[in-house]
Amino acid sequence: MKFTVNIASIFIILLALSSCKSSDQEMKSGIWRATLKTNSAAEIPFNFEVIDSAGAKHINIINGEERFRIDEISFTSDSVFIKMPLFDSEIKAKNKGNVLSGQWIKHLADSDAVMAFDARAGDDWRFFKADSSLEANVAGRWSTTFTSLDAADTTIAIGEFRKGNGRLLGTFLTSTGDYRFLEGTVSDNKLYLSCFDGSNAYLFTGNLLNDSTIADGKFYYGLSGMDNWNARKDDKAILPDAYSLTALKKGFDKVDFTFPALDGKKVSISDEKYKNKVVLVQFLGSWCPNCMDETAYLVPFYNKYKDKGLEIIGLAYERTKDFERSKKNVERLRDRFNVPYEMLITGFTKDKAEVAASLPMLNNFEAFPTLMIIDKKGKVRKIHTGFSGPGTGEYYTKFVQEFELTIDELLAEN
Repeated sequence: MKFTVNIASIFIILLALSSCKSSDQEMKSGIWRATLKTNSAAEIPFNFEVIDSAGAKHINIINGEERFRIDEISFTSDSVFIKMPLFDSEIKAKNKGNVLSGQWIKHLADSDAVMAFDARAGDDWRFFKADSSLEANVAGRWSTTFTSLDAADTTIAIGEFRKGNGRLLGTFLTSTGDYRFLEGTVSDNKLYLSCFDGSNAYLFTGNLLNDSTIADGKFYYGLSGMDNWNARKDDKAILPDAYSLTALKKGFDKVDFTFPALDGKKVSISDEKYKNKVVLVQFLGSWCPNCMDETAYLVPFYNKYKDKGLEIIGLAYERTKDFERSKKNVERLRDRFNVPYEMLITGFTKDKAEVAASLPMLNNFEAFPTLMIIDKKGKVRKIHTGFSGPGTGEYYTKFVQEFELTIDELLAEN
């Protein structure tokens, strides 16, 4: 009788293990199509690829040319849990083999934003199942205006669109940053663009009245955000100079601060390490995709310039003032990009008023990221608002060229 019980127990254990492994294997490798649903029933589509490498699965979220890798994937007998490497968000879904159904959860300071998530294996289309060619001539630069539904707020932007393998690619740039890698199409004289990067979920639609006018545009963001927008083609459209938006208050030419590093040790801009150096102060947040792009640029830049007399300090403004929670999220950012420079937990949140309180000498702080350039004498020479990342094409290239020229000139000063 004892032998029979043992055999039965072993059978149950093997069955359970087989069930868990089967679930892992049933999340099929290859391209998937996913949607996130807003509370106005709009669906924000994106694609991802499941890759099986050396027996372990990882996911690449696909937006235009970007492949955003996710390694933290776990399974139970009937569910899959996908933890975003940044931004403190995750997907929890029932795993039905070819279909996932569940939620994308974005953890905020004291609550969660939750959107319905669905995905199907084998669908490589984004907006329309049938092949659709780009009927209208939308490639080029567009002068764009976003307006809140109550018309109280207006944002001036530049749309940059191009064709790529039958898809519409591009982004919108504003004076405080860009909307990263957008992907979509044009069908029946209507434009469709979307993006999901683990922090933001975007959907843009608009009616093409002709080759130079987009009207009745809708911009859906997150669970409930929605703006109107319109655009006209304008090859000469420009934005305000990113170095002109933020400055120090009258009477100040230096900054002073002391905040704890990730190990709890206090770090000050006046420490010996930063004296007689060109110092960059990066205002960032682990919740901020543009900050991620800027960090991805600054890490190799720092490694190239650190022996020439340059240092960088990252000042993190998180969603919460809780040190341990903030530390955990910033550590994920640090580890993702192998950040070699100090990253400090300011203890202030991302609210503009909080930033102003943390550095009282700062005037008119506009957006994250912001990059402050300090010369060898400790004087603030320039402050750059926002970041035009690799999704902006020539704007990114131009920024890199001009920025590195500025740093070379400051390093050459006595």
